[in-house]
Amino acid sequence: EMESKVSEGGLNVTLTIRLLMHGKEVGSIIGKKGETVKKMREESGARINISEGNCPERIVTITGPTDAIFKAFAMIAYKFEEDITNSMSNSTATSKPPVTLRLVVPASQCGSLIGKGGSKIKEIRESTGAQVQVAGDMLPNSTERAVTISGTPDAIIQCVKQICVVMLESPPKGATIPYRPKPASTPVIFAGGQAYTIQGQYAIPHPDQLTKLHQLAMQQTPFTPLGQTTPAFPGHSLGSVAGKQRSSIVLPLPALTMFPCICPGLDASPPASTHELTIPNDLIGCIIGRQGTKINEIRQMSGAQIKIANATEGSSERQITITGTPANISLAQYLINARLTSEVTGMGAL
Repeated sequence: EMESKVSEGGLNVTLTIRLLMHGKEVGSIIGKKGETVKKMREESGARINISEGNCPERIVTITGPTDAIFKAFAMIAYKFEEDITNSMSNSTATSKPPVTLRLVVPASQCGSLIGKGGSKIKEIRESTGAQVQVAGDMLPNSTERAVTISGTPDAIIQCVKQICVVMLESPPKGATIPYRPKPASTPVIFAGGQAYTIQGQYAIPHPDQLTKLHQLAMQQTPFTPLGQTTPAFPGHSLGSVAGKQRSSIVLPLPALTMFPCICPGLDASPPASTHELTIPNDLIGCIIGRQGTKINEIRQMSGAQIKIANATEGSSERQITITGTPANISLAQYLINARLTSEVTGMGAL
């Protein structure tokens, strides 16, 4: 019944599934010169992205219509089984270990997956023959948990189909802080009394801040991006900079409403919009940085386009135009504010 529910026209929506893999498993999926992953993409019709970095763990993201996702998933499961068979031909082991895959799921959806008194997860185990375990703790620096599935490739595929149905029926609540397996050598930024580290183009709360943020993220209130409720940078005098910027940099979760593990209609990305700021001439240098290093850093981190107008004669201000999604704009504003605050309050360079 579950299966027909997913594949019938009504539920053939776009999904995203995130898998956590060890380096060796990722190597098997990529194949020589990327041939294996290329074949998987072509034959399944799903988008398969593998996170960057020389980390012991990597995130493999599979996006597409449900049918394409299940095809890609089946190909990965069968590839892992093939690897197990090959490794057994060189060993003395007699019993074949099961194929094991780890999904990364927003913690706010895990309750629905487990069900009252464990009823849902028990039903999934019994009907598919796969072993399913939901980790008790969240993955480091995130509000996501690992869900480990093991069994035969067929059992795993049936199990994933059922998990998808549960997740479509119970979308994540609040914001999800995604698990990002990264080496911990990232810069730390302080703003509004909070510490953030920059990873990719997102500001991720520093581990010390996470307990507070987990509680926030688990609440059902959606977060409004910075800039939609706070005043734009006033830029008239240093006094107003020091006074107002302090209040406008309190941002619990700047750009953290990242896509959850499974979300219908992922392709409907928010349209780009434009936001303008006015900055005093004497402060523009700290935003641009030496040979444009700071402004380029802000562009890279926020993912937004940032244009600084040329100085006009007789004007003591410069116009900054930020273009991108609301999340990009929020983060760009936040990083600009953080630069200005460090300059005005003498916190030193970021």
